[in-house]
Amino acid sequence: MAEDLRELTALLNGAKGNLPQAMGIEFVEASAERVTARMPVAGNTQPYGLLHGGASCVLAETLGSVGAAIHAGAGRIAVGIEINATHHRSATEGTVTGVATRVHGGRSLATYEIVITDDADRRICTARLTCMLRDAP
Repeated sequence: MAEDLRELTALLNGAKGNLPQAMGIEFVEASAERVTARMPVAGNTQPYGLLHGGASCVLAETLGSVGAAIHAGAGRIAVGIEINATHHRSATEGTVTGVATRVHGGRSLATYEIVITDDADRRICTARLTCMLRDAP
C-alpha cells in the first residue's frame, strides 16, 4: 500500500497540464485518512495581492478528492459533489499548507474537512468536501 501512495504522490506532483500542477500544488502525504499538500501564494492571488479564495477552494477540492479516490479503491472514482469554504484571513506571501482529514468514508460518499494554514500556522481557510464514489467507466 505504501508503494501505491508513493506512486500516486509522484504522479500528482509530476502531472502536466492539470490545474493542481498549474497552481504549484505539491503533495506531501496521501492516504485515505489524511492528505497534505503545499501551494505557493504567488501566482494564486486576486487583484489586491491576497490569496484568491478560489485558489483555496482548488487546493481543498484537490486534497479531498485525492483522499476520496484512495478511499474508493481500485476500479472506482471520486467525483466532488459539494464544497464549502470559510475564509478566515488573508495570505499575501509564502506558501499555504492544506490538510484534508476524512470525516466520513462510506461506499458511496466520502467527506473531508480541509484546513489551510499559512507559514505561521495561522488558519486561512476551513473547507468541507463531499465526493460521490462510483465505479470507473
